[in-house]
Amino acid sequence: MKIKFTFLTLFLIGILWVPISAYAQDKPPTDDLGNVSDAFQENFFEALKQKGIENYELALNALDKAEVAAKDDPENKAVVYFEKGKNLSALKRYEEAENNYKLFLEWSPEKIEVLEALYDMYYDDKNYDAAILLVKKLILQDSDYKEDLANLYHRTKQYDKALILLDEIDEDWGESNYRNALRSQIYRVTGNTSKAISKLEEKIDKNPKSEQEYLNLIFLYSEEGDVKKAFETAKELIKQKPNSHLVHLALYKFYLEDRASEKAINSMNIIFSSNQIERKSKIRVIEDFLLFTKTNPSYKTEISGLITNGLTEGNSHVYLLLGDYYLSEGEKEKSLNFYKKGIDNDSDNYGLLKNTILLQIEVEKYEDAIALSAFGLEIFPAQPLLYLVNGVANNELKNANQAIEILEMGLDYLFDDPKMEYDFYQQLTIAHTLKGNTKKAKLYHNKASELSITNQKTDN
Repeated sequence: MKIKFTFLTLFLIGILWVPISAYAQDKPPTDDLGNVSDAFQENFFEALKQKGIENYELALNALDKAEVAAKDDPENKAVVYFEKGKNLSALKRYEEAENNYKLFLEWSPEKIEVLEALYDMYYDDKNYDAAILLVKKLILQDSDYKEDLANLYHRTKQYDKALILLDEIDEDWGESNYRNALRSQIYRVTGNTSKAISKLEEKIDKNPKSEQEYLNLIFLYSEEGDVKKAFETAKELIKQKPNSHLVHLALYKFYLEDRASEKAINSMNIIFSSNQIERKSKIRVIEDFLLFTKTNPSYKTEISGLITNGLTEGNSHVYLLLGDYYLSEGEKEKSLNFYKKGIDNDSDNYGLLKNTILLQIEVEKYEDAIALSAFGLEIFPAQPLLYLVNGVANNELKNANQAIEILEMGLDYLFDDPKMEYDFYQQLTIAHTLKGNTKKAKLYHNKASELSITNQKTDN
C-alpha cells in the first residue's frame, strides 16, 4: 500500500512539508502461477528480472510473449496484465497502464494490490479526480486511506469536504500532526486563518499541556504578523511546560527583537545543547544570529561561543556568513580562515571560492591565491575571474611568464565585460613590462586606455 499524502510535520515556528511514501507491495497478485507452460514461466520471470533492473521495455517484450503462452488461462493472463501495468506506469505510459490494470480488475475487481497500483498511477499522473473515485473503494478495505482522501480533496480544492472528513477522522482516531497541519493549510489557502487560530485556542483550553498546539498557534500568529500574541503564546507555553526545548526556537527571536540579550543567549544555549532539536534547525539559529549581528553589533561578543560549540562544523553556508562577518569587522585573517573551511567542505561553491581568493590577494598571500585559483579552474574552467586573479598573484610574485600564459587563456572566456577586460590588459601590461618586452607592454597599455575611455562613457 502506498500512502499518497504529503506528510506535514509541524515543527515549531514553521511547518516543514515532508513527503512520506510507503511503497506498494511489488509482487504478483497471486503467489502461485499454477500449472503453466515452460514458455509462460520462462518469459514471465524474465519480465520480472528485467523490471528489477529497470529495463521496462524488455520486460514488456517478455510479458507479450508470456501473454501468448498463457493462451486461454484467465488467471495467468491477469497476472501478465498487472505486471504490464506496472512497467507501463514506470515508463509514464499511463493510459496503456490503466487499460492493463482494468483488464486485471475485470477478472478480480477487489484485488487490493492492483487497486493500490492503479491509485499510485493516478496520483503520479496527477489525475486526482480518478484517484478520488478509486481511493473511496480502497477505504472499504483499508480505512487508513481516509487521510489520502482528505489530501485529494485538498489538492482538488474541495476544501469543505476535506475539513469535514478531517473532523470525522479526528473523531475516530484522535488528532495527528499531519491532519492539524493539513487543516491549517486549508485555512490559510481559503484566507480563514482566524478560524484555525480559534480552533487551536479551543484545543489549548481543553488541554493546556499540549506543547504541539502551542507551537502551531505561535506559527499561525507569526503568519498573521501578530508578533505580540505569538510572543505571549510562547511565554505561556514556558509556564505550562518549563522544560520545553522546542519553544526556544521561537523565544530566542522574540528576545533578540526585544533587546533581552541575556534571555536570547540563554534560549540559544538551550537549543544548541538539546537532543530534541535537529542540527539543521540549530544551524538556522546560528545563521539568524549572524545576520542579526550585522545590524546589532553589540551582540558580536557572543559569536565566539557559537563558533566553539561545534555546530558550525561541516556547514559551508555558516562558514561563509562567519567569513563575511569577520571581514566586515576588519579581521581579515579570521575571515580567511572561515572561508577556507567553507571551501574544504564545499569546493563547488563558486561564491565562496571567489571571496577567498580575492581576500588572499588583499592580504598578499599570493602563493595561496595561485594554488586556490588553479584548483578552482579545474571545477570552473570558464570563469574568467579565476584566470585574472591567478595572473595578478603571479605578477605580484614576478612570475611574468606564468602570468602571461594564464591571462591570455582567460581572455578567451571574456564575453561582453569591458571592465574585466580592462583589468586583463592592465595585468598583461604589467607582465610584459616585467619581462622587458616594451612593445607588447605598450600594445596592452593602449588597449587598456581605449577600454578606460569606453568604460567612462558607459558609466556616464
